[in-house]
Amino acid sequence: MSTERYNPQAVEPRWQAAWREARIFETENDDPRPRYYVLEMFPYPSGRIHIGHVRNYTMGDVVARYMRARGFNVLHPMGWDAFGLPAENAAMTNKVQARDWTYKNIATMRGQLQTMGLSLDWSREFATCDVDYYAQQQRLFLDLLDADLAYRRSSRVNWDPVDQTVLANEQVIDGRGWRSGAEVEQRELTQWFFRITRYSEDLLTALETLDRWPAKVRLMQANWIGRSEGMRVRFPLTKPTAAGTREIEVYTTRQDTLFGASFMALSPDHPLAAELAEGDAALAGFIAECRHAGTSEAAIESAEKRGHDTGLAVRHPFDDRTLPVYVANFVLMEYGAGAIFGCPAHDQRDFDFARRYDLPVTPVVLPDGVDAADFAITDKPYDGEGRMINSAFLDGMTITGAKDAVAERLETADPDSAPQGKRETNYRLRDWGISRQRYWGCPIPVVHCEACGVVPVPAADLPVELPDDVELDRPGNPLDHHPTWKHVACPKCDRPAIRETDTMDTFVDSSWYFARFTAPRSATPTEPQAANDWLPVDQYIGGIEHAILHLLYSRFFTRAMRLTGHLDLDEPFAGLFTQGMVVHETYRRADGAWVSPAEVQVTGEGTNRKAVETATGEQVEIGPIEKMSKSRRNTVDPTDIIAGYGADTARLFMLSDSPPDRDVIWTEEGVAGAHRFVQRVWRLVREWSDGREAAGPPVEAGDHPLRRTAHRTLAAVGDGFATLRFNVAVAKIYELVNAISAAQAEADGDPATAAVIDEAMLILVEIMAPITPHLAEECWQALGQEGLVATRDWPAADESLLADATLVLPVQVNGKKRGELTIDADASQVDVETAVTALDFVQRALDGRRPKKIVVVPKRIVNVVV
Repeated sequence: MSTERYNPQAVEPRWQAAWREARIFETENDDPRPRYYVLEMFPYPSGRIHIGHVRNYTMGDVVARYMRARGFNVLHPMGWDAFGLPAENAAMTNKVQARDWTYKNIATMRGQLQTMGLSLDWSREFATCDVDYYAQQQRLFLDLLDADLAYRRSSRVNWDPVDQTVLANEQVIDGRGWRSGAEVEQRELTQWFFRITRYSEDLLTALETLDRWPAKVRLMQANWIGRSEGMRVRFPLTKPTAAGTREIEVYTTRQDTLFGASFMALSPDHPLAAELAEGDAALAGFIAECRHAGTSEAAIESAEKRGHDTGLAVRHPFDDRTLPVYVANFVLMEYGAGAIFGCPAHDQRDFDFARRYDLPVTPVVLPDGVDAADFAITDKPYDGEGRMINSAFLDGMTITGAKDAVAERLETADPDSAPQGKRETNYRLRDWGISRQRYWGCPIPVVHCEACGVVPVPAADLPVELPDDVELDRPGNPLDHHPTWKHVACPKCDRPAIRETDTMDTFVDSSWYFARFTAPRSATPTEPQAANDWLPVDQYIGGIEHAILHLLYSRFFTRAMRLTGHLDLDEPFAGLFTQGMVVHETYRRADGAWVSPAEVQVTGEGTNRKAVETATGEQVEIGPIEKMSKSRRNTVDPTDIIAGYGADTARLFMLSDSPPDRDVIWTEEGVAGAHRFVQRVWRLVREWSDGREAAGPPVEAGDHPLRRTAHRTLAAVGDGFATLRFNVAVAKIYELVNAISAAQAEADGDPATAAVIDEAMLILVEIMAPITPHLAEECWQALGQEGLVATRDWPAADESLLADATLVLPVQVNGKKRGELTIDADASQVDVETAVTALDFVQRALDGRRPKKIVVVPKRIVNVVV
């Protein structure tokens, strides 16, 4: 009996070297086999992999190894999403250049990922900060500029006056910059945009074709695009303004509630608000306050609803009422017309505003089954279905009917006036602003010339490279205050000009990298034939946090690249899988300080579990299970796990405990259990291989229950890999190991049984290879097999062994279940009837009589009618 333990620290590097030397994971574009492209969202090079990387990349690797074994030419590349503010900040803190910091981190993380035994094609590796990569991105920008998909316009932005940079809405916290803490200002800046709104309808309707995407992601994208059917309605002012404004236009999706209107509200950025503020200091002050608040929809939604009465009023389109006009902090200029009419009875924001300013709240939709005399709006608005009330010619109509009736009336002009309204489809989606006042990003390849205006950099002069000698410790954009970089001759007139100093949003970098992997050394952004052959990505894997922006921008970019001749498809990812997070319980000292799992020893079970800080012996509080985060210090370093237990143990644990789309709870006990299983499999294989050497030559495998179990497991595991139900596959592997162990114990030297065990052992090793590839190679060698299991074809399951040999049928007597019948799966109806009538409980029910009828539903159920 072998007592040698499996030593991952010695085994894993050896097999990784063997794979590397054989170059078995390098992919050739001209390989004639059918193609399969699996890709995990590439990482930001922070300097260390985290446990989420282990789960994400293990899932993709299992799919890649399985599909390779199935006979596919698999593309499974890796790269780095390397530009961005974090690197710039880290470089500034550490007083190094961002480039040096980034490439050092990449080297470290590459080495860490390689210890995981991933079947990656490292020959295609690139980072988005590579000059070769962003040079091609600049070519794409110029192509989009030519196609009118890139343009420049003035836009209101969040400006941090200390850092002297634009902030995204998410970086404004309580009206202050997330890093500097300074009060954020709203400024008008000229920005570069991509015209994603040109594809609003296409991006929305095409979601229906993405049947291998999670329904949740498709819904999130649909809501973000936000298609709405509504109307533009013109409200005449009771008198013109001093500047001659005579009406206010609104966009509404609820024209049916016009009779419930009690006010009109303008965005603080509305042109009329600016016009009125010139003569109203109080209004100007209110607008300034609004511009210091958060500008995201979430911030506006949660803020207290406030407004300023302008003193203006508009006439209602259907009666003699007038409505006061406010400037309000909850109206967005970016949606619709930047103005709304408020119907407090049926909208929460309007309701909150009306209660604050004591405005009328008139219900105009009556819930079905409620008497109008008993219906009133008190503490909250009603936003459900019903029929119209208090609405003149609309009374009694459904909401849909009322919308149509209002639209028809407003679109019908009087002989001497224009129509007051027009039906319109609107979208929440806005054009993608890509300008960033950062250094560490892809330079936008244009120059600004006083004589010629904005001039694209000629393709022959690309790339526009970033300088290496920038000052990062000075506020503002380092490119803007670089002494020489921005000064250049105009490509048109050769006069002095200035380079564009904004860089591209890093989402641009990740919106086409999947296409670049198909020909990463090409002198053009893609080799269209290679890109069209490989794309769309067959299986894309990543976090749900990227459900909207990254995925939506990638879908837009694919369409843009098709328009400009780089691709011939619309959708980049045929299949999308969003994995769950890795979570861990938290530990806290009595003083509130967080303690990491590595510093804690946990004992006991259930309610008796206790945690003690190892260094002090003091008991610490065991807190809730939460997403791993540095702030809670509940992170686990995967390099420590791999060093201690081996990569295969980490891979196995990540796939075994939870469905892959759900969170997995990291526990030391779980990892130790996975390690014990690895050791058990190794022991099982070694003991059998040692014993077989003394047992003589093998014979042909005969009929044995283990054969049926092995082939069924083979089929089930393959199905689990193909459908990304990895935990189901692992459970089946555990069952097979138990069955092999039982058969070994009963073999007692029988050659036929030994042959069955031989076959089952090989199947076990081959189906474990995608999950625990190093262990599989070592076991394959121990079983005397030649070559690498990583290059083996997936074994074929014997179809004759997959069908059930017996059936268990529920048996009813007079419609009530009384027991079960176990019978051969191919038994005839007569056989079933004979066997049923022989059952003890049926005999008792018959009490010597013949059954009136026996109803047999084949392979489902039997009912004996007495």
